[in-house]
Amino acid sequence: MVGIILATHGNFATGILQSASMIFGEQPNVAAVTLQPSEGPDDVRRKMEEAVASFEDPEQVLILVDLWGGTPFNQSNGLIAGHEDKWAIVAGLNLPMLIDAYASRMMMDTAHELAVQISGSAKEGVRIYPESLEPKEEKKAAAAASDGQPTGALPEGTVVGDGKIKYVLARIDSRLLHGQVATAWTKTTNPNRIIVVSDGVAHDNLRKSMITEAAPPGVKANVVPIGKMIQVAKDPRFGNTKALLLFETPQDALAAIKGGVDIKELNIGSMAHSVGKVAVSKVLSLGKEDVETFEELKKLGITFDVRKVPSDSKDNMDAIIEKAKAELGC
Repeated sequence: MVGIILATHGNFATGILQSASMIFGEQPNVAAVTLQPSEGPDDVRRKMEEAVASFEDPEQVLILVDLWGGTPFNQSNGLIAGHEDKWAIVAGLNLPMLIDAYASRMMMDTAHELAVQISGSAKEGVRIYPESLEPKEEKKAAAAASDGQPTGALPEGTVVGDGKIKYVLARIDSRLLHGQVATAWTKTTNPNRIIVVSDGVAHDNLRKSMITEAAPPGVKANVVPIGKMIQVAKDPRFGNTKALLLFETPQDALAAIKGGVDIKELNIGSMAHSVGKVAVSKVLSLGKEDVETFEELKKLGITFDVRKVPSDSKDNMDAIIEKAKAELGC
């Protein structure tokens, strides 16, 4: 695995490391190197050398710095001498860049590949709202971005691709589209469309607006009622769609599946606590209806992937259900 050094002026490196951990989970082979007001270039160089020595594979190192030409960059440039064939430096460190680095190094073996990949994410992460303030060339580029689907209206019955929508992830998360989904899960599943499936949210214009604006660069977000999702699932015009589905409750997921949405596995992310529910983990609270719904889903052959972020180990859903039943007295 490629080792990553975050090298910045002040505590920026430690802060962004903590932020990324909240979204993507704790990561191995990552080190934060800070330049404090009382320190000099030699201190930064020493910390970098110690970081490299701590990595499992010191042959592949990616250094992310805050500012081109600053002390962290200059010391990185000296450190990389003799390793240019394998190491790389990328300046302009931001959170989208770091999240992409975490996700991409699961599939990429070299620091050079990783450097090329994340430079695009760093730029795409800079957006302006209202969108009318975006520079014209940026708006044109965004409009030209393809999500793998034809533009304009297509007659009913038109078959696009193989005529079958692809579900890269179906997740139950009471928070719906938030940082962990918009970054970590999107990077690891690579959808071209995020679809929030909820009758309640579909009729709440404020929540709909917030969700569509929260979509990461290059991915469209939609909010649809359950009935509409069932129609979309059967519409051959969506054959090139790679969808990440988000359900607010297991009941919504069950209704969609029973209606014909071809989901084989549900990722269980978070379920908020409310009256009548018991906390079975730090992020999951279940009530009697939830237990009954999960058991019905299991009878339908649905499997469960209980993880908050991709890097987490999977929890045992059977054990979670049994714990909830015991505490609820079911």
